[in-house]
Amino acid sequence: MYSALLIIYLVVSIALIAFILLQQGKGADAGASFGGGASGTVFGSAGAGNFLSRTTAILATVFFIISIVIGNINSHKNNVKQGAFDDLSGTAEQIQQQQQQQAPAALDTKNSDIPQ
Repeated sequence: MYSALLIIYLVVSIALIAFILLQQGKGADAGASFGGGASGTVFGSAGAGNFLSRTTAILATVFFIISIVIGNINSHKNNVKQGAFDDLSGTAEQIQQQQQQQAPAALDTKNSDIPQ
């Protein structure tokens, strides 16, 4: 589910960027009235504004909803019950104490690796 949400999130974000870049600015209408050629677009002179703005609003809403869901999933990831091997600090302390107890016994004997 998490991977599917990330893929949908990526697709929605790319589509949102594309729809924002396709929209015309406020000053583009004045240029079209003087023969700028922008009025002969695919959507017509006024139809593109409504279609692009509504699609952008829908994509932005989906983007924010998926962002909240992914954030909620990530915030509850640490509530998983830990297994037996997740926290080995107690075992490591026991091994360290055993090694410290054996170390003084080894220091009492003479060093046998030096030839005499």
